[in-house]
Amino acid sequence: MKTYFIAGHARLPAGMAAHNMYDVLTITAEVDCNYGVIIEANCTLATEHGRQFISELLKGYSLRHSVDEPIEAIRQHYLGKAGNALVSALRDLYKQYELQYEAKHS
Repeated sequence: MKTYFIAGHARLPAGMAAHNMYDVLTITAEVDCNYGVIIEANCTLATEHGRQFISELLKGYSLRHSVDEPIEAIRQHYLGKAGNALVSALRDLYKQYELQYEAKHS
């Protein structure tokens, strides 16, 4: 297999619809092993539209060197209450990616 499946987690703010379903927001991503490119992404936002939006927003970004670009994309284009949780979950996902990448290339 030439991809990783990685998950990142963050606490959701109170008062959100998704908070009634989950205490934690999760972002999952299938990432190319060679280039670190996000092939597919998903998250636990409450609405299908929100999940689809985040998926499309994150596809194509490379995690090879940093997570700054996809974080900036979330900050610019996602204006909902879960913005900070999405950023935190993406940072957590990136930490998991770094651990996998370092383990493979050490």
